[in-house]
Amino acid sequence: MLESHPVKNSLQKKLPKKEIHMLRCLRLLPFGIPLLLAFCLELTLPGAAHADVYTVASGNSEQIPKQPQATVDASGAVHVVYGMGNEVFYSRTAAVDGRFVKPVRAFAVPNMSLGMRRGPRICVTGNTIVATAIGGKQGKGRDGDLLSWTSDNMGATWSGPVRVNDVESSAREGLHAMAAGTSGVVWSVWLDLRDPGTAIYCSRSDDGGKTWGPNKRAYSSPEKSVCECCHPSAFFHGKALIVMFRNSLAGNRDMFVTTSVDNGETFTKAEQLGRGHWKLNACPMDGGMLATGPGGQLMTVWRREGSVYCCTGNEREQLLGQGHQPWIAANENGSLIVWTSDRIGDLLVQRAGNEAPALLAREAQDPIVVCGPKSDKAVVFWEGRHRSQPAILAESVNLKVPGKK
Repeated sequence: MLESHPVKNSLQKKLPKKEIHMLRCLRLLPFGIPLLLAFCLELTLPGAAHADVYTVASGNSEQIPKQPQATVDASGAVHVVYGMGNEVFYSRTAAVDGRFVKPVRAFAVPNMSLGMRRGPRICVTGNTIVATAIGGKQGKGRDGDLLSWTSDNMGATWSGPVRVNDVESSAREGLHAMAAGTSGVVWSVWLDLRDPGTAIYCSRSDDGGKTWGPNKRAYSSPEKSVCECCHPSAFFHGKALIVMFRNSLAGNRDMFVTTSVDNGETFTKAEQLGRGHWKLNACPMDGGMLATGPGGQLMTVWRREGSVYCCTGNEREQLLGQGHQPWIAANENGSLIVWTSDRIGDLLVQRAGNEAPALLAREAQDPIVVCGPKSDKAVVFWEGRHRSQPAILAESVNLKVPGKK
């Protein structure tokens, strides 16, 4: 049922000209080198060759692997979790050849929130892997707690669960994020419903996710609720914890950030990302992501209306193109942004320095991308299909634009 091997991806159709200007489909080369550690093939944008897609896990019509989330540890190994039914599975790249090991069942979550960016999260601090998920006795938004598990033996066994939210069932919306800092510090951030309306709450663990401190409110809207169904994001930019979320103010569903530089004791006044507004009387169920790019600048990517935008530092937002569910990874070597052309659609990737995105896969949804602090490659994960069955797929992509220093 669960497979871990390379597969070929057939890209035969052309993207409509109105969607992406001068975009050519990518051809595939035979797979002959391990993922991450020895990729010599590179994805050039647009229209160049790329390595074969890698199947992390595959399922069937009854058991569907969903919502991959990944992180990179200090050694450069990639760790990934995903949900299937009410179970969370874990895999990582092996030290010997860089291939993903066969996924193992890590733990079960009653009535786990899964889909539309709901699902498990993962981070690594020191030798400890921390994974979180939301579930409850009833599920379906009627109840739900943010639960944490840890592993000190590379995912062989897991301890937990430990409840993160200190008000029972207040995490029932099922959307959360996690970020690891230094010295075992881990933060969880989630949409919380303990008070009327939806607010952004967070909690800190000082021992690698084994215990969690008192919950703190990072932001509450003066109009009583942030956007109710868009996932928050948490990210360490140096020593600062930055929380990104979609707000609901004056009829607009715009992205905001708030920052803490004192271990969560206080958060700055939330600031809007971008200069435009999304007037919408509904929740788009589409968040965003942050990264530290070249020169140490904060980079953010998000959706507004039907378009994907990126912002670097205090610069004006840059329109990347039409799309949904964007994600970003970056370091001093460059940045990589991924998104899909529709809720389920073409998976597009764009690196800094390129004028147009490139096509990575068809019929993809909810992509993410991760990279290590010094890596020259990033790894993209997404929900797709392998041999007509639902699968979690991955591909390694160069961060640097070929020919640029």
